[in-house]
Amino acid sequence: MLEIKKRFIYSSPDNSFPLYVESIGSNPQEEDFARPEGYPYYHWIQTTEGEGVIIFNGNKHILTKGKGTLLLPFTPHSYFASEERWSTVYMTFSGAIIEDLMLSLAIHHSAIYSEPKGKSTLVKLVRKIMKNIESAANFSSLDASEYLYRFLLTIKRYSDSEKGDYYFDNYNKVQKLVTWLENNFADDIGLDQMAGYVGVSPQYLATLFKQALNLSPYAFLIQLRIREAKKKLLTHKDLPLREIANQVGFRDVSHFIATFKRIEGITPRQYVELFNQS
Repeated sequence: MLEIKKRFIYSSPDNSFPLYVESIGSNPQEEDFARPEGYPYYHWIQTTEGEGVIIFNGNKHILTKGKGTLLLPFTPHSYFASEERWSTVYMTFSGAIIEDLMLSLAIHHSAIYSEPKGKSTLVKLVRKIMKNIESAANFSSLDASEYLYRFLLTIKRYSDSEKGDYYFDNYNKVQKLVTWLENNFADDIGLDQMAGYVGVSPQYLATLFKQALNLSPYAFLIQLRIREAKKKLLTHKDLPLREIANQVGFRDVSHFIATFKRIEGITPRQYVELFNQS
């Protein structure tokens, strides 16, 4: 029997929740989508049958059964079926702690994830949420957030199992610096100062960061600054851009705007407008 298309939307999610599901569903015949400005929430889409193609960050990826994509907010993307049938499950989500959680899980980029052969844990979690929404009248956003937390931990576990113990060894070596940068991102910090803080050479620190987080130390610092800028843009709307830039570590507002657009694909003002529209 052909599966029925299902979609559930929490029309007014409580933005104060640590985590919340904005929409969730399954589609036996996924439609073609093109979102040049991306989607304002984190977006998961996973193949359950058939095959699809998704394009983001200038790269084309094939989504066979078990493979899914986690897209960060406002990541331009498009996707379409590459076979006659492409069935998917999907979920969009956000929350008050989402960016800190993603940072702690070292999920910094939109990426492809694969369930281990014979496993369907992620699909089952998505379907479990949908089943509870259908069958339990009192199933709330808070209930869904508990499943969402398990979902994100599962993604992290799958990602780490592919990286192996070498990843953990290197990550532990840079964890001290990561914590320090999270507390001092607004200061005038260079690679030499970072390396000196953990007692290694700048070259060795760059290698460790690349192996552990697939980022350079400076790129990680810039991401921290942009993350904090996004928070301030939405919570301190009366602050001028120059002041927000200065508070997160950019001494020149033009450099801040250019960096924000390079990373997010839109300007700070466009980011605020898109979030308000959503």
